Amino acid sequence: MAYSGIGGQAVMEGVMMKNQDYYAVAVRKPDHEIVVEKKEYKGICPNKTIKKIPFIRGVINFIDSLVLGMSTLTFSASFYEEEEEKEKKPKSEKKEKAEMGITVAISVLVAVVVFMMLPFYASLLFQKFIKSETVIILIESILRIAIFIGYILLISKMEEIHRVFMYHGAEHKCINCIEHGLELNVENVKKSSREHKRCGTSFLFFILIITIILTMFIRVDSRILRMVLRLAIIPVVAGISYEILRLAGRSENVIVNLVSKPGLWLQKLTTAEPDEEMIEVGIASVEAVFDWREYIKNLKEEER
Repeated sequence: MAYSGIGGQAVMEGVMMKNQDYYAVAVRKPDHEIVVEKKEYKGICPNKTIKKIPFIRGVINFIDSLVLGMSTLTFSASFYEEEEEKEKKPKSEKKEKAEMGITVAISVLVAVVVFMMLPFYASLLFQKFIKSETVIILIESILRIAIFIGYILLISKMEEIHRVFMYHGAEHKCINCIEHGLELNVENVKKSSREHKRCGTSFLFFILIITIILTMFIRVDSRILRMVLRLAIIPVVAGISYEILRLAGRSENVIVNLVSKPGLWLQKLTTAEPDEEMIEVGIASVEAVFDWREYIKNLKEEER
């Protein structure tokens, strides 16, 4: 499988694909028409030199993914608002950006509370019975993984989220199709895999594992300081996780593939098989930002 450089995410009734500084969101409207919006996004750090520095680029990419992801989700959801919402006076671009910033900040805060603070303080309850700090950290790690998987299982039961997971599958299948040198059409996409090594789900899995490893080295008496240090290593964890994910997406090494396996297994929970209409949306999003015909042509020339 060849690296294409294209990536994306699922949105409400649609797919977002990003290639270099451009992204496109394709959404299936309630009337079944596919609408595609293409825009340029240079990210929070326009300096390309800084964005190429190992580990630092992972932190930048993580923040960019949050901002762009929230923006594209909001765009896709706008087609499914109630009629009275549509008739309201349009918001200014400045106000929309401010609301987006607040939404991202709240989302990050909730994630920190649920996936970092909750398992940490829950694990402290076991200190009454267990004296080993290493065992307490392992219990905290198990609780964090359990909360993460439980959260995915819980939201997957919601009809709207399940459809997002189906579009997530369409996104992966489209990328896998072109990276395996196949013509991008519905039939070829249908038979492509819905798991991909560069998926955000795998990134989150690596974050969980790297957090467990680094947490083992945080040995201080103060509970508050322990919590502060756990929060302080988040950028480090994101940077390391991104480098592993980046390597996984570009390598077919046996060890790299083995390391990628748990993340791919986890994707079975965050992706579902899409229908043909969803695949058409994924294809529309790809074609808006990526010349797959030229890409496949170059692949075949390299194989000769």
